[in-house]
Amino acid sequence: MTTTPVSSTPVLTVPRVLSIAGTDPTGGAGHAADLKSIAAMGGYGLSVVTAVVAQNTQGVRSVHTPPVDVLRAQLDAVSDDVELDAVKVGMLGSVDVIETVREWLAAGRAPVVVVDPVMVATAGGRLLEPEAEEALRGLLPAADLITPNLPELAVLAERPVATTWDEALAQGRTVADTFGTRVLVKGGHLGGELTPDALVVPGVHEPVTEFTGLRVVTRNTHGTGCSLSSAVATVVARTGDWAGGIGAARAWLRGALRTADTLHVGHGNGPVHHMHHVQALVTDPQFLAAACAADDAADDDAAAVLGERFTDALWADSADIREQIAQLDFVRGLGDGTLGREAFEWYLDQDMQYLEYYSRALALLAAAAPDEDTREHFASASASVVTAESALHRARLGGRAPHEPSETTSAYADFLLARTGQDGFAVGAAAILPCYWLYAHVGTELMERARAVGWEEHPYADWLATYSDPGFQAATETVRRAVDRAAAVANPATRSAMRRAFLRACRLELAFFAQTARGSGTEG
Repeated sequence: MTTTPVSSTPVLTVPRVLSIAGTDPTGGAGHAADLKSIAAMGGYGLSVVTAVVAQNTQGVRSVHTPPVDVLRAQLDAVSDDVELDAVKVGMLGSVDVIETVREWLAAGRAPVVVVDPVMVATAGGRLLEPEAEEALRGLLPAADLITPNLPELAVLAERPVATTWDEALAQGRTVADTFGTRVLVKGGHLGGELTPDALVVPGVHEPVTEFTGLRVVTRNTHGTGCSLSSAVATVVARTGDWAGGIGAARAWLRGALRTADTLHVGHGNGPVHHMHHVQALVTDPQFLAAACAADDAADDDAAAVLGERFTDALWADSADIREQIAQLDFVRGLGDGTLGREAFEWYLDQDMQYLEYYSRALALLAAAAPDEDTREHFASASASVVTAESALHRARLGGRAPHEPSETTSAYADFLLARTGQDGFAVGAAAILPCYWLYAHVGTELMERARAVGWEEHPYADWLATYSDPGFQAATETVRRAVDRAAAVANPATRSAMRRAFLRACRLELAFFAQTARGSGTEG
């Protein structure tokens, strides 16, 4: 995946994001979807209503547009009192409404502006009168990113609706150059098993940042455009990274689509499950046990577990990396048992060598820990790596001579030792966290696949059991709390360094898994 320049947007913990959109009484689209998406991405949502829409999952019944002086009063009331970090613009139904929002945006009300140009319905019908379409064109240069569906992209490019991905990308380049703004080209309306998206930057025709994944089969897709655009605005307001923000929001939305059928809202095309990740968390017995234990131990720990957490933002930022890990042939084969023995044993060989350095990094963290309990945890974990975790590897590999450490293995080991030995406890703990959290996540996910294909005969049951074990999950939560506590007392520069260390470790974990096919001589 190629990258695009990072903006100068400051790093924020809880960005304040304004949704300018219409209503949806059933909560799946418009400002209701925006507010849920903003919250899901760790932001604080504010809302200005452009239209009161009587709709449900089966269609729109009527629309009432309040006078534009009421719209302007809403906009001014928010911006006079709140310093906004991002604005997401959705439904703007008339020339007067569009001009009012354009004039307000022209005053520089927010550093990040994402416009979802609501012009054409999914079924193909035009939603704006010609003069309103022209007025909307005048607003688009004020956006940092626009997120049209394929019919809307065609209208803006003044071409027929794209039927191939290459046509869609060409139209995206035209629109980006015409309006001088980034364009998120969305290929979900194209046929096929994959759903590609791409970030196109004005004046930069090659390369583009592309994302892809298997199509999520569900009819409950109401409000996906609203949800994605507001999620992107929130992540970018916090990180300044457009490509990374789109990747994180996209991975989250795919999860919301995968779990949409569990909601049972309406009889038509229902909404996506915006809070799917939260539901999974609060129904996890290990999470609830950790929350109760933290509440008994100290009020500040309980707040860290149940409230807004620094590590929640880190996890959201790593969504694209986690999606890439899940798509690796090595990980898929490990889950369903089809991974070749040679590839698995080469991975274990490299992991065995890595664990030696990992144990040293844990010992360095123990020495730097701010309190006795944390010191004891990391000291115990350092010893456990040698006595317990490495035992799995030794049993599998026997007494054979190890391979040379790969460049990836060495780079990861050097990174961990540098962060834990040189950068202090807060940054070191953030660098270590993916070693726990990603393995706990992958282990749990793959355990479900393993059970589906037959646990009794699964060739890698012992590996999966190690990392899906409740004890390992609880250890992960302990490290998360340590990182959250460190972040709570850290200055902004240290928190930024913690985030960089966490994401760098996640990327190294991805590279560590991905190297297996190359190193073992097998193909992925």
